[in-house]
Amino acid sequence: MSYKSDIEIAREAQKRPIQEIGEKLGISSDHLLPYGHDKAKVSQEFINSVQGNKSGKLILVTAINPTPAGEGKTTTTVGLGDGLNRIGKKATVCIREASLGPNFGMKGGAAGGGYAQVVPMEDMNLHFTGDFHAITSAHSLLSAMIDNHIYWGNEQNIDTRRVVWRRVVDMNDRSLRQITSSLGGVSNGFAREDGFDITVASEVMAILCLSKNLKDLEERLGAMIVAYRRDKSPVFCRDIKAEGAMTVLLKDAMQPNLVQTLENNPAFVHGGPFANIAHGCNSVIATTTALKLSDYVVTEAGFGADLGAEKFMNIKCRKAGLAPDCVVIVATVRAMKMNGGVAKADLGAENVDAVKAGCPNLGRHIENVKSFGVPVVVAINHFVTDTDAEVAAVQEFVASHGAEAVLSRHWELGSEGSEPLARKVVEVAEAGNANFAPLYPDEMSLFEKIETVAKRIYRADEVLADQKIRNQLKEWEDQGYGNLPVCMAKTQYSFTTDPNRRGAPTGHSVPVREVRISAGAGFIVVVCGEIMTMPGLPSRPAAESIRLNDGGQIEGLF
Repeated sequence: MSYKSDIEIAREAQKRPIQEIGEKLGISSDHLLPYGHDKAKVSQEFINSVQGNKSGKLILVTAINPTPAGEGKTTTTVGLGDGLNRIGKKATVCIREASLGPNFGMKGGAAGGGYAQVVPMEDMNLHFTGDFHAITSAHSLLSAMIDNHIYWGNEQNIDTRRVVWRRVVDMNDRSLRQITSSLGGVSNGFAREDGFDITVASEVMAILCLSKNLKDLEERLGAMIVAYRRDKSPVFCRDIKAEGAMTVLLKDAMQPNLVQTLENNPAFVHGGPFANIAHGCNSVIATTTALKLSDYVVTEAGFGADLGAEKFMNIKCRKAGLAPDCVVIVATVRAMKMNGGVAKADLGAENVDAVKAGCPNLGRHIENVKSFGVPVVVAINHFVTDTDAEVAAVQEFVASHGAEAVLSRHWELGSEGSEPLARKVVEVAEAGNANFAPLYPDEMSLFEKIETVAKRIYRADEVLADQKIRNQLKEWEDQGYGNLPVCMAKTQYSFTTDPNRRGAPTGHSVPVREVRISAGAGFIVVVCGEIMTMPGLPSRPAAESIRLNDGGQIEGLF
């Protein structure tokens, strides 16, 4: 049996005018700033007006460690949102925007799949409402102003060897990772080492997604550390006087984007911080607004629960005063088999023993999420090759961990297929058993925070960090940054820092390569192992297959 591609399904969607979608949430057309007929920004005035509303229930969708077999976290998020609406709940989906780089590379888009998608698919995976372009421009403005400040006399006494503000572009381009800038003589400034990250790794992106309003945004931008002087004292963005103009560039990008699912239910798509170097969740302003307008808000966090969910709880919830009522952990039979040692080419054949061998990875995530005091439901994202015996093996395993696994067929059937999952999530969320608390208190020392995550979430025996790193953490504590949470940057493929170690390993160490401060965003980035903040394209990038057909329609996006 052949199935339609995601883009074919999206193109056949019976979309409603965005004003109708706004009406479902009580947003009048006066407060929608339309971008075409099917997407709009929500005005800050309206957002301010609903702050007194009662908040709905918050559902976080996370997953096991990602595998090449695919897990379908965004697809499940969208499917669950549609399923909740199907059973009579007023539900809104909140997801991140897609970065152009991965769309043209290997990863593809970020709008769900099959019959559980957010549309317009093409727009969302390309320029959308220009938010990422605005973030790139604001970041680039600061880059230009730093070098310009140095050129015109360097009033702040910046040590040009210690400029920590890198440049960004929203594309996978490995050749830009490490560059030398300002070559060509005196008129071009002072030559120095520089480099590019991808836009989603910019601190500006993380700040946009954690800011409550434009005033908060401007203050956070001003607090970013961009360089150091020879005496090692920090130079802030506000010292360069760039934060005001950056806020002007980000004025519209700060407003959440309203779109719709294939079943015409509301979805906020806003922000897209990297789930390694940043916190990997959609914006606080989108999530909190949705909570004021809905019975249920379904949101997701990047990569597996050891990264995305941990940061959602310890960073986003802590900063925004949020508390999830239920967490859905997405798993697939295929991924369980891969964790159990089956090669990707052999995943189609039934192998119950391999499913059982791969389940400990899921078990570890269930235990970890429960340690935050939040109840768990496991969603088995159904693939057509799954057998009853394989599904039963996962369900039995999950039951032994005090949770329930529900088979969900949203990819194939939309909300009809996700209805059982939606009913289970409502049952668990309405029971009111959530007693959420972050993993560590603000006042714990920075190194102890790193150890807490490494030992309790990754199950490591120890954290390896040389004296230079420990001294840097102590220095930040002395400067008043000791109350910040830590943002662990490590591989998404394993609980360890080795991407090839699947399952649920113990007895390993977490080596800390470096620490960075995101003083504006409000967290300490802890780089463990090899982490790329500028991806490269694969040998055959998706861009080779993306084109306009004879009818002027886009083909090849996925």
